Amino acid sequence: MKHVDLFNDFLRDTVNLNSTRVTNLENSVGSIKDAVRASDWKPHLHGWMEQGSWAHKTIIKPVDQGEFDADLIVFVKPVDGWDAETYLDTLLDAFKANGTYKGMVKGWSHCVTITYANDKKIDVAPCVVNRGGFTRLEVCNHDTNQFERSEPQKYTDWLVEKNSYSGSNSFRKVTRLIKYLRDIKTRFTCSSVLLTTILGYRINAADKDSAAFVDTPTALKTVIGRMDDWLQMNLTKPAVTNPFLQTENFADAWTEEQYLTFRDKIHTYRDWIDDAYDEQDRSESIAKWRRVFGEDYASGVVLEEGKSVSKALAADVRRTLAEASNFAGDLVDAIKLFGGRILPATFNKKSYMEAPKWKRVLANQMMSVTVRADLHSSKYGAQVVGSVQSLDPLQPGYYLHFKAVTNTGMPFDASLYTVQWRVTNTDEAAAAENALRGKFEKPESDNGRWEELKYRGVHLVEAFVIRKRDNKVVGKSEAFRVMIE
Repeated sequence: MKHVDLFNDFLRDTVNLNSTRVTNLENSVGSIKDAVRASDWKPHLHGWMEQGSWAHKTIIKPVDQGEFDADLIVFVKPVDGWDAETYLDTLLDAFKANGTYKGMVKGWSHCVTITYANDKKIDVAPCVVNRGGFTRLEVCNHDTNQFERSEPQKYTDWLVEKNSYSGSNSFRKVTRLIKYLRDIKTRFTCSSVLLTTILGYRINAADKDSAAFVDTPTALKTVIGRMDDWLQMNLTKPAVTNPFLQTENFADAWTEEQYLTFRDKIHTYRDWIDDAYDEQDRSESIAKWRRVFGEDYASGVVLEEGKSVSKALAADVRRTLAEASNFAGDLVDAIKLFGGRILPATFNKKSYMEAPKWKRVLANQMMSVTVRADLHSSKYGAQVVGSVQSLDPLQPGYYLHFKAVTNTGMPFDASLYTVQWRVTNTDEAAAAENALRGKFEKPESDNGRWEELKYRGVHLVEAFVIRKRDNKVVGKSEAFRVMIE
């Protein structure tokens, strides 16, 4: 499912740089311009330009709540006798001579960086206009003391044009989402200019008004699919050239190993995105999108779903069962009175469940898995009774020991298989203590799992059997429903 509204919320609340920080950035840039104009920096100023993610409107909020980067170009007329490093050295000196910036500034290969602690970094890069009487723009490389051709405005215009082919700015939004995916997963290395250029090449004029870019999730599926197709065709690192300076290859900074990692991870994320998009069950689809983008995606929706399970189902019971019209209890009371039949088929699916990260074997190769549970007085303590059944009413304060068995009742060989347990809490009692769960949990040494009975409600325990030799799911149990009074 697409969940267009959830993507809009996710972009607004989590991915996009918030408007307050954008306003502060603009104010800081205004002060930087004033400081340069008031300094004794020798070059005659020819103008200013936003550069990079800021100019392209693909800037995102730092996932670690730290500093974001913004680029500012200062165009200058040539100074007779100056080499490339002189422009940068003298600009650095001008900032160091300013009382406001002297402790905030540092020089780099192509720019001078001003750091606002715990907020942002602004890179100020000189760009020399028409040096030597030739019509050209050149940035300065301090490391090589060379001037390098640049076309910042044409590159920005290129990305603006690319975005114009997509509906509702979906191409810009997709670029932000993929940058966020890079930063939240930290599984591959790819600079923003390289990533943005790769994405830019994946859209063209024929896409204008097409269904492939009709909304953000659809555009995301389209772009990452095209990017994966291109990567899979390139077994070794390809060139990713500046569309206006063919001599500039943004992929030069990539090692071959970094490229292959990027290629592999994008292939995986493409599978996950397709899976989430195509999933028709709402809760499972949200869970699969959260596998891609993490727990901040649809966080408010899943919290509300988790804590309101009992109220929602109790209301359904009163509405649908004639004998329950005067029923005033919660879900546990309803099950004790009317049985498990009141639970809908979708009860075992919750949007805050962690989606499996392992690939599955083919359906006809899946093994039968059953969860069994024994009640104990304490963890590792004496067994109170024998096996308990799904939806047996249980008192808090005890422990259940879960084990996964085959269709013959035998446990899975721990030398061949690992049993991963997905434990999902529901309802208000767990939510009140910030204890809603839905993640995979590691097994004990015997591939079993101990769980304390604590929160009133109906909770879910599932076993996923992972074959060690290829790390694939070869079996999955039905959910064992634990009902705590």
